[in-house]
Amino acid sequence: MSYLEKNFQQEFKTNNTLYGCFELKLCKGKSIPFASVAEHQIKALLAVQSQKGLYHKISDQPVSIQEESAKKKMRFTKKKPFDCFYLGEIPAYVVIMFYLPRKKKNVYYIYIDDFLAMRDEATRKSITETMAEEYCRYPKKNYLKT
Repeated sequence: MSYLEKNFQQEFKTNNTLYGCFELKLCKGKSIPFASVAEHQIKALLAVQSQKGLYHKISDQPVSIQEESAKKKMRFTKKKPFDCFYLGEIPAYVVIMFYLPRKKKNVYYIYIDDFLAMRDEATRKSITETMAEEYCRYPKKNYLKT
């Protein structure tokens, strides 16, 4: 089975111990492009850590119509916890997992400001694990064993 970002998301949900806003990235090679964090994601992460904050309405969940005999029933697939949120002055991170099958899952929490500094100072277009380790505040070595 191939390890996917959705697997990382599930493990993050179980293993993360920090509060904040997170953009998760999975690296299966030696480096991951800075461009893998899109500009709209950077803008949102910067907003949540500022005094101005970020407002976001949670989309209504899709409706499925199921036909039971001659009747049609509408069902909502999953209930949303609430309508919207407005976050400000909250820590914001780019979280990168460097993954090697059956060997390691090292995770690095990098503040968005540190991520941008690393991107601006770098002489390359991608982040290596060594770079992530240098800029991170909370490394998690052997992620699943902690």
